[in-house]
Amino acid sequence: MRKLNEDAKGVFVISATPFGEDGTLDLAATDQLVDFYLRCGVAGITILGVMGEATKMTEAEASKFVARVLHCVDGRVPVIVGVTHTALTVIKSLAQESMELGAAGVMLQPMSGLKHDGAIYDYFGQAFETLGNDVPVVYQDYPQASGVYLSAALWRRMVDAFPQLVMLKHEDWPGLAKLTRIREDEGRDGARRVSILTGNNGLFLPQELRRGADGAMTGFAFPDVLAEVYKLFSAGSEDAAEDLFDRYIPLNRHEQQPGFGLAIRKEILRRRGALRTATARQPAYQLTATDIAELDRLMARVERSG
Repeated sequence: MRKLNEDAKGVFVISATPFGEDGTLDLAATDQLVDFYLRCGVAGITILGVMGEATKMTEAEASKFVARVLHCVDGRVPVIVGVTHTALTVIKSLAQESMELGAAGVMLQPMSGLKHDGAIYDYFGQAFETLGNDVPVVYQDYPQASGVYLSAALWRRMVDAFPQLVMLKHEDWPGLAKLTRIREDEGRDGARRVSILTGNNGLFLPQELRRGADGAMTGFAFPDVLAEVYKLFSAGSEDAAEDLFDRYIPLNRHEQQPGFGLAIRKEILRRRGALRTATARQPAYQLTATDIAELDRLMARVERSG
């Protein structure tokens, strides 16, 4: 598999992690999940992200899941592995193992508690030195979870200093102005242009594409819809892209709710044949009968609107 670079574009799905009813890692169900994502036409797959419940997995489980996904994908699309951890030694171990198995790159979120630009820059300098220059890195900019704010100015400084930084997963909210600033800085100063894929379930994808995003990296349970939106938009059919996008806004918005959203997302994936069970590893929200009825209605409305 070719390594990830600055030209990456399209919709990279953030993969769920399949668990059995008893909460154990279901490696056999991984093949079913990967096949679903590939049928959806995604440009890439990211595993062990926030949606992948990586913080609830042991290091051994994470390694087994990475190996299974990469075996199943078999080089058909690039696979990015989330390696965020409090220990640089663990980050290095998982990154090296993943790259040896055929991963295209890794995704890293800043350590919580970094309060100013200098601390963030120094942390990533240490992380990149630990990883080595041959490992492409995606910066996960998700301040809602990390508590770390990345300024456009710091991003530019890091891009200039660290060639292995090839992608920004942009999930700041609100973040449209920052996206515009980053692209304007590149155009004005001739800086290296780095791929930007946006998150937050793709809730603002049409606006983000107009402002210079190269696609999305999100766990929305309808990655096929986002892939088609991106395809239409790229072909110049912006109105058709937004019409399709608008049909799924109620479900997308419903899925995006913190805490509650993972349970909804996995239930939708189960209904779509991607997962055997909708089990999320504990602690996790448990859907009620009212939640299920609500989801039934939302999905039925989407089907009728088509």
